[in-house]
Amino acid sequence: MEFIPVLKLDELPAESSKIVKAGNKKIALFHYNNKITALGNACLHRGGPLGIGHVKACYDGLYVSCPWHGWEYNIQTGSAAPGYEDQQSVYEVKIDDNQILISSEPVIQAKKAFHDSPLLDDLKNLRYQTSPTSLNILGISATNMHKDLPRFSTSEDALEKSLAFATEQLGAETRMIKLRDLEFRHCEGYYSQHMQACNWPCSITEMNPEDGMTKVYADMILWADIVVMATPIRWGQASSLYYKMAERLNTVQNQITLKNKILVKNKVAAFIITGGQDNIQQVAGQMMCFFTDLGFAFPPFSFMGWSRGWTAEDMDKNVMQFKKSDYVVRASKELMENTVETLKQLKRMNPDKITAPKPRKNDSWSSEIENPDQNY
Repeated sequence: MEFIPVLKLDELPAESSKIVKAGNKKIALFHYNNKITALGNACLHRGGPLGIGHVKACYDGLYVSCPWHGWEYNIQTGSAAPGYEDQQSVYEVKIDDNQILISSEPVIQAKKAFHDSPLLDDLKNLRYQTSPTSLNILGISATNMHKDLPRFSTSEDALEKSLAFATEQLGAETRMIKLRDLEFRHCEGYYSQHMQACNWPCSITEMNPEDGMTKVYADMILWADIVVMATPIRWGQASSLYYKMAERLNTVQNQITLKNKILVKNKVAAFIITGGQDNIQQVAGQMMCFFTDLGFAFPPFSFMGWSRGWTAEDMDKNVMQFKKSDYVVRASKELMENTVETLKQLKRMNPDKITAPKPRKNDSWSSEIENPDQNY
């Protein structure tokens, strides 16, 4: 077998790793415990660069963790962590005259095991449940409260009123998600490593299909025609639960960047915003900006709000006045009527003719520059 010189021995100090090129292949070299080993650099999951991953002693030896999503491989055998059947490619290493040489072909071939979950099949295959005549309305409540101490929420009550009206008077099918009831991880910023590290469905959901955002993705992207987002005002902004969800929706917008693929098709969004003090329009503006970047359209007068103004610190009277407000009842109905009417118009459009004037990966002036520490 042919051996290819890739690096001088003194360029790979003890307890270090490095990415090298052998022909058109990138190889991860490891120098640990007085032994040099070589694995294929591209992680079997999403192609993350193993050569810049963290090496640590665990299980039955030394393992490298992929810096993108944490998949682990034994740096000597290339085997995945115990319980997984994946096998990374392994190359033979020789030392000759202060040169590190590796075999031109792997002595152990890579093998990717099957990891897909039935929970993710619909998401990966984009099995939409909408139709030209469907009227599926998803309400999402972003208010937070202690699970063992339930209380009245103005934003959630207005959302419930809107959904009830849509069901009883407009013939809609409705669902409601309470974000506080879902256990889901914060966005962990894989996109900041590489655009390919943020995929659909979200990398976190792919690694853990039981993550609560799986339901949000399925209901929002595949099932809903209309999404009504309800949030209280927290320090002039939407709730932290809203932002926690929004960060994990980067996976939807990123499909445009990566594949010029629009996941949100012929969908309408509207908003319910309540707070003891004002800032309704600022919150609405941020949410509208975010949802339009996902592909949602908006009706005229796309949000309703409740606020008692800057000096209304007597919060004990807020709920009392909210419950007596004819405006809340009327506005929650009118918001639904506007939204449904907009959906009817939108369904007449051909979604295949909609383009996304958003940045794509080849729009960057540096897109053709190779980063030696990556695989793309």
